[in-house]
Amino acid sequence: MEKKNIVVLDGYTLNPGDLSWDALKALGNCTIYDRTAPADVVERCKEADIVLTNKVVINEEIMAELPRLQYVGVLATGYNVVDIANAAKRGIVVTNIPAYSTDSVAQMVFAHLLNIVNAVQTHSDSVRCGEWCRSADFSYMLSPQTELAGKTLGIVGLGNIGRRVARIADAFGLRVVAKTSKSADELPSYITPVTLDTLLAESDVVTLHCPLTSETQHLINAATIEQMKDGAILINTGRGPLIDEEAVADALNKGKLRAAGFDVLAVEPASYHNPLLRARNAFFTPHIAWASYEARVRLMDIMLGNIEAFLSGNVINKVN
Repeated sequence: MEKKNIVVLDGYTLNPGDLSWDALKALGNCTIYDRTAPADVVERCKEADIVLTNKVVINEEIMAELPRLQYVGVLATGYNVVDIANAAKRGIVVTNIPAYSTDSVAQMVFAHLLNIVNAVQTHSDSVRCGEWCRSADFSYMLSPQTELAGKTLGIVGLGNIGRRVARIADAFGLRVVAKTSKSADELPSYITPVTLDTLLAESDVVTLHCPLTSETQHLINAATIEQMKDGAILINTGRGPLIDEEAVADALNKGKLRAAGFDVLAVEPASYHNPLLRARNAFFTPHIAWASYEARVRLMDIMLGNIEAFLSGNVINKVN
């Protein structure tokens, strides 16, 4: 059987050099690009049977220029970068990578939350600068130290990641409420299903894990922030557009929100003009919650399995 031509458009974030592409190269004639500008997609893919993309957009216009294209593998769980309806019309299979980063993203939620409530790095920097050496007391605080046990954590979206966050929260002694379509009978005893209004009103911490849809875009906005407790904490490791960034920045600056932790923004890489970058008590990681070594190994393995299944005629993880 003639080998397929495989093109990876933006492989750097998946494999910055600590993984191997050898298993992929064994599956076909493989060309790997670290990054691809939109203007270069058609030229780089014109001979491709299989295209792998993480964030490079494959839309209807691009598909029309690629008559050989049979398969698009999205190197992520979300697949909004591909026009899946038009891919289906053209007989192009589109797959994604489900549930590879559950533990890593849940861990990042608590990395942000613990950073906010304990400010470990702030105090460590202070000690290194000699402030403890000069202190008149054996103990001092540069920010309030908050115990999580007994507080309420609200989870919007109870998929794989949301459920893992709930389990960790329970271990911390947090009361867990969730906006979910599931009934209490379908959930562990430590998760209480509630309406969004109740979740916002009762939660000391709100963490977002729902998909981005027309209904959830700007779910956190000026009106919903007003429903939240004064001094609540917001965590977003889901999708940037789940929040209205202007409204959240305003709430942080006015003290309505105590703090917020973000792994995602509406525009990535971040825009210098993003109001959150100048907001009070806003903390950031550059979309790395998914990117632990262990999660990327799983992603690579699932990607290879997807392609092997496609080549054998038994497609798995198809999204269109």
